[in-house]
Amino acid sequence: MKVQSLYRSFAFGSLLSTAFLATAPASVWAADIQERNFKVAIAVNAGTAHYDGGVKFCELLEKKSGGKMKAKMYGGGALGKDTAVVSSMQGGVIEMAIMNANLLTGLVKDFGVLDFPFAFSSEKIAYKVLDGEWGSKLAAKLQDKGLVGLGWWEMGYLNYHTGRKPIQKVEDIAGLKIRVTETPLQIDFQTSLGANPVPLPFVEVYTALEQKTVDGGNQTLINLQQSKFYEVQKYVTITNHMYNPQILLMSKKAYDKLSADEKKILNEAAVEARDHQRQLSQKYGAEALAFLKTKMSINTLPPEEVAKMKEKTRPLIDKYAKQYGEQTAREMFSEIDKAGRGN
Repeated sequence: MKVQSLYRSFAFGSLLSTAFLATAPASVWAADIQERNFKVAIAVNAGTAHYDGGVKFCELLEKKSGGKMKAKMYGGGALGKDTAVVSSMQGGVIEMAIMNANLLTGLVKDFGVLDFPFAFSSEKIAYKVLDGEWGSKLAAKLQDKGLVGLGWWEMGYLNYHTGRKPIQKVEDIAGLKIRVTETPLQIDFQTSLGANPVPLPFVEVYTALEQKTVDGGNQTLINLQQSKFYEVQKYVTITNHMYNPQILLMSKKAYDKLSADEKKILNEAAVEARDHQRQLSQKYGAEALAFLKTKMSINTLPPEEVAKMKEKTRPLIDKYAKQYGEQTAREMFSEIDKAGRGN
């Protein structure tokens, strides 16, 4: 069955110290747990859901191990850019990281399917698929590349922001210069809607918006607030056209050094931190929306216009499934369909 037909079926039918001595479980002291210190790299700083979720992971890891296993967050790209961090993790120099899952597409092409437009219609569906067999299978592909996936996190949905005019219908996107990441799928997505995509590094976006060399872009609401784009943009249109999964990673070299007891503690902390991070993401997202309403004009694209957007961008599914893995894509949409039907 073609990936496109699977996409259509779901679209329209629908991991994975004294204080600690007092609080650690008694079983910790009979377990094979050594003193461990991990560095956790992340590109963002405190105040973001994935950084703050990382802090929670560090706390849980230390508590569950009776203070023996410790992790420290290094935010703001202090340990290098994401690509350099991945290389350092493969070499065992950096033990852990939290990053956008699509950054791993260059290592494991199958990760590209996570960027398919309108794939996950709700966070609940995304959680079921990513936390289930399909998500575990995808994460397992990283081990051959020297990485271990510990859990799927999130950063919300992408929505449009513009300066010249609001987007009230799909046709309003035509002709707009929209900033995109330097990825073919993101570029093709905007082109298919008639926009003029402008690839730019994120650090250059604010200035480009301010100088009006681009008309807008697509970001999560949290990013819009934290990056202060509301100072140089007037409008936000809620489209939720791409879900933005993050991933908690560990160097396989570091992971393989752990005992079975240590791995158990690590994985338990990762699962609890995942759930906490998602709660933070929802909370911060709602707070960002409320804040942006005081700074910008916000509208939600009508359902009939969202349907038009899906129709215009649907050919991208088949095109990129061939590059990223047709079987992976088919299985993902099958699981999405099941999750949408409550199975």
